Amino acid sequence: MEYKDYYKTLGLKRDATQDDVKKAYRKLARKFHPDISKDADAEQKFKEIGEAYEVLKDPEKRAAYDRFGSGWQQGQEFKPPPNWDEGFSFSQESFTEGDPFGYSDFFTNLFGGGRFQSGHTTFRASGQDEHAKIVISIEEACQGATRMFTLTRPEVDGSGHLVNRQQTISVTIPKGVIEGQRIRLKGQGQPGLGGGESGDLYLEIAFAEHDRFHAENRDIHLTLPVTPWEAALGGVIDVDTLEGKVKLKVPAGSQSGSKLRLKGKGICSKLGSGDLYVTLKIVTPKAETDEQKKLYEKMARIMPMDPRMR
Repeated sequence: MEYKDYYKTLGLKRDATQDDVKKAYRKLARKFHPDISKDADAEQKFKEIGEAYEVLKDPEKRAAYDRFGSGWQQGQEFKPPPNWDEGFSFSQESFTEGDPFGYSDFFTNLFGGGRFQSGHTTFRASGQDEHAKIVISIEEACQGATRMFTLTRPEVDGSGHLVNRQQTISVTIPKGVIEGQRIRLKGQGQPGLGGGESGDLYLEIAFAEHDRFHAENRDIHLTLPVTPWEAALGGVIDVDTLEGKVKLKVPAGSQSGSKLRLKGKGICSKLGSGDLYVTLKIVTPKAETDEQKKLYEKMARIMPMDPRMR
């Protein structure tokens, strides 16, 4: 998708105050309003201005957007890094209401789902609930853990500039959590009004990328390299799991891509245990010496096959 430079759209510098954002939007919205402007591209420009304002007017969306920095150019191919929004808190008030401007793919990918989906709030004395993402390892999900977590809360200071206030909190990760699950921290949201109770903080669980495992719900998947003879002859080999090594029986005649299941070796919880799915990947050794090459030639003679035959 194409990167959108919202500051450029509104003709602003990145250190513009929130009041500057509002003034720039009002000026450009009047100039390019389809009912007023004779510009052939007025309607499209009006939509782009509205989208930029939707992000920059909101301190929470703006702070998250600013994480990408100023190195991107308008229209440049862009892909947000995994878990780019980790640690940013978002109140219900920052959720996107509908789609009045026909937002771009860029906006929709960043702000159109999950914690940014439409929501409605009503006035109350208690504080607003907040939502943030916390990234943990698969091992922490399996075993449980206590983590110190830095929460970024965007605010507007007395001069109208956007600032990020950081707060470190202790989070207990219960054993058996899965991606997308939320942990509720009572009273750690926004403070209440008039002595009302503070809102709650909801932390959405995401898993960090792992060099061996990936999770699907409570099931864990692992790609396991094996030699041609292990696959052809079968045998028992050691396999890593989230709780240490176990023995895995590889059936004789296994092929690359064959999938084996270790029951109950996924993420465990009181609600049940997932499984570990092992996908075999046959790794062929290089023939570097004459003796090794002759061995392959002998195999070709006594075990002829065409793997491309269907």
